[in-house]
Amino acid sequence: MNHNTPLSPRPLHHLSDARCRVLTTHQLREHGVTAAQTAERCRAGGPWQRMLPGVHLLHPGPPTGEERLYAALLYTASRRQAGGGGHGDAAGGGHDGDAMITGLAALALHHFASAPPPVSLDRIDILVPRARRLRSTGFVRFVRAHPLPPPQGRAGMPTAPVARALADAVARLSDAETVRALLTESVRQGHCDAAAVVTELSGARLLSRPHVVDAVDALLAEGRAIAEGRLYDLVRGCGLPEPLWNVELRLPGGPALGGVDAYWRDQGVALEIDARAPRHGGPVPGTAQARRRERLEEMGITVVRVTPKRLREGLEEQAAVVRTALFAAADRGPAPYVLLLPR
Repeated sequence: MNHNTPLSPRPLHHLSDARCRVLTTHQLREHGVTAAQTAERCRAGGPWQRMLPGVHLLHPGPPTGEERLYAALLYTASRRQAGGGGHGDAAGGGHDGDAMITGLAALALHHFASAPPPVSLDRIDILVPRARRLRSTGFVRFVRAHPLPPPQGRAGMPTAPVARALADAVARLSDAETVRALLTESVRQGHCDAAAVVTELSGARLLSRPHVVDAVDALLAEGRAIAEGRLYDLVRGCGLPEPLWNVELRLPGGPALGGVDAYWRDQGVALEIDARAPRHGGPVPGTAQARRRERLEEMGITVVRVTPKRLREGLEEQAAVVRTALFAAADRGPAPYVLLLPR
């Protein structure tokens, strides 16, 4: 049996979408193009060109950024299929279910102004499971992780979440200004929260690099300022009573109890932005933050803790939490007396 003979040839003339102009050898066979014909058309000066092993571009000009991204995904899927593992669907035109675009290419898909377009990148980074045996080739570079984050669809392609893509991009960058611009844009444009970025950078062991540490300092300052702005929007836009802003609580004649971002004196309700925790859990028991919160609550002060993520994703929901705390305080009796100092 001739393995180059297609079972059900399909014409190529209908292919116009950018992704349909990038096909694997297997896909071309399904369209009636034998391996010999493919090789002939990909010769120097021919109408087609070979982008990657087993992946072909069906026009002679330079590939677009989208074509390069799609070729990288098709190549990854074809390598999985060739190895006989999993459910890669390169032959059917699909993507590898366990692969996604990451690094600078992913940030471009997330519409980062400070990320170069995929057409200009020397390498397209593809995130795959750590156990996958894949060798980088051409413009495809494999990045391994365990576990993989859930991919996000961008331009119809599986793409790493912003925080993970940032970590993979920063791992390859040495220019301090570029790193700073990428990290700052991630929070300034609302792509993600500073804490999530720091968590990924820490997991990738990048926080020992001086230019990354400097960029993280700027990132945290930017994230803090944005979160404070959203807190003002929460109070003033959702009809909450005006609190005292950025005050330090202190016992009369006693020690400082710590600073809070907002304090409703009559109700004894304090609110603090916790920009350090990337998840929704409370302070870790036994830490200074947890002990301070416990002490305030023992005195009868209700502490409402919000994260930048919650402020970004649901002001109305967080306003309801604060409103409930203020109403509940009326049933507790007079608020404890504390000195309030500007922070």
